[in-house]
Amino acid sequence: MPKDLFDQKLEDNKLSGPLADRVRPEKLTDFVGQDEILSQGKLLRQLIEKDEVPSLILWGPPGCGKTTLARIIAKITGAEFIALPAVTSGVAELRTVIREAEDRRKFPPIGRAGHGQKTILFIDEVHRWNKAQQDALLPHVETGTVTLIGATTENPSFEVNSALLSRCRVFVFGQLDDEAILKILQRALKDKSRGLGSLKIKIDKKTLDFLAKASDGDARNALNALELATKTAKHNKAGRLEIDRDLVKESLQKSHLLYDKKGDEHYNIISALHKSLRGSDADAALYWLARMLEGGEDPLYVARRLVRFASEDVGLANSQALTQAVAGYQACHFIGLPECNVILAQVVVYLAKCKKSNELYEAYLTVQKDVRETMDEPVPIHLRNAPTKLMKNLGFGKDYKYSPNFNYEENQEYLPKKLKGKKYLK
Repeated sequence: MPKDLFDQKLEDNKLSGPLADRVRPEKLTDFVGQDEILSQGKLLRQLIEKDEVPSLILWGPPGCGKTTLARIIAKITGAEFIALPAVTSGVAELRTVIREAEDRRKFPPIGRAGHGQKTILFIDEVHRWNKAQQDALLPHVETGTVTLIGATTENPSFEVNSALLSRCRVFVFGQLDDEAILKILQRALKDKSRGLGSLKIKIDKKTLDFLAKASDGDARNALNALELATKTAKHNKAGRLEIDRDLVKESLQKSHLLYDKKGDEHYNIISALHKSLRGSDADAALYWLARMLEGGEDPLYVARRLVRFASEDVGLANSQALTQAVAGYQACHFIGLPECNVILAQVVVYLAKCKKSNELYEAYLTVQKDVRETMDEPVPIHLRNAPTKLMKNLGFGKDYKYSPNFNYEENQEYLPKKLKGKKYLK
């Protein structure tokens, strides 16, 4: 079918859009990265090639190929691709999409025989849709009116309704490695129709390697930086746009690291810090501390976690650990960032190098269990105070042995009857 003026205008807009959008691969063979789930023989690859793709949740960091893969799936399967940004769309937009999808199912796509055309509904940042919005989508996913492909940077176990999640297959995308980013950059530099190949650009391998490494596994970030560097580069004597390391650094404009104070990365990194401390690796602990602080974490949150660690994992092996951790918290409270970063570093290194003992922690867990099972157990009568005559007459405090009078060597039971003789500490 020949293109009309609107189709041509759409194509022109695409070619004048951001580089990251222009150079998206349109074939599975050109897709870079995610070999663990997309290489030959893998389940997702087979589902795509057999046109049997179920509703999917693609979970992974920014710029790892989630949107690109969704578009490739739609193209390979001949499905209509409808994208809804979760941030700005709602139930009203969803109803329109569903109505059009139902109409589309009545007619096969042009050039294809058989059943009506499928609709792939791509929802970027699907975790931002609330329960009502997700519930409204559920029956249409269940009946196959639309095939949902939801992209999320957040753990879908917590952010997607269990009913909707149970009707989707979750695939976990990893962060792209430096080699994959480099391949994407090189392709963009060579592509004359959609990329930068028609420009005379001079950029050496070391600079490209630096850009790939500095992009934090985010292809979009790398391509945006390359495009900006190209727009601001100056021509050298040979008439080429010269891009060096300094220009790439400036173009990256990294305003934040891969760290979400309320998301998975928050919990992943505090877990890494805690485990590095427990394993007495001071260097790793310092690294994870810096990842949190440089990513914008509240230093008092980190300080509170260190106070907890001092008792949970150091405990009686070094009673000064708690003193150090509390002093670190107070110092952070007094002066804040950036000055308190070295204070937290001191506490982290101290705790990492301390001898460790989780005896207190294990003991309390056992005590906690026993308390829940003996919550109604009465206090032994000899341990009760007797401030009144009636209480004395009832035997409160009778036969209690005052420890100083026995040189603290008295033989006396202090636990409830059901727990007599129980030992919690080694």
